[in-house]
Amino acid sequence: MKEEVSAGGVVVFGNAILLLKKYNGDWVLPKGKIEEDENFKEAALREVFEEGGVKGKIIKYLGKIHYSFRNNREESQVVNKTVHWFLMVTRSMECTPQRKEGFIDARFVHVNRAAKLAKYEDERSIIRKAIQEM
Repeated sequence: MKEEVSAGGVVVFGNAILLLKKYNGDWVLPKGKIEEDENFKEAALREVFEEGGVKGKIIKYLGKIHYSFRNNREESQVVNKTVHWFLMVTRSMECTPQRKEGFIDARFVHVNRAAKLAKYEDERSIIRKAIQEM
């Protein structure tokens, strides 16, 4: 079993939240693995910028989620993943999906729709938590 730690952001502009669309049609929040020389906050800010082209500013820590999945390359390997989430704000609605990471669209979605649109239940619950904190 492999352990993986990531960080990500629920990025807010006005009353909209940044979501990224993958090639398979799934809408997700920006997140990614923490690199050796960075903390959770630095990783979350970097991933939001890399995946969505958005410069965020952290407002507060929202909490962490855990899940397990099978590695696509090695079917037998199970990965236990922990993702640390931060509520962020940005000053611009400009966003650009990073195609080489598998994203075909990036957009700010109205808070009333963001949680419904997000593919995974754990991300939907983090979005709902972020909306309560806004």
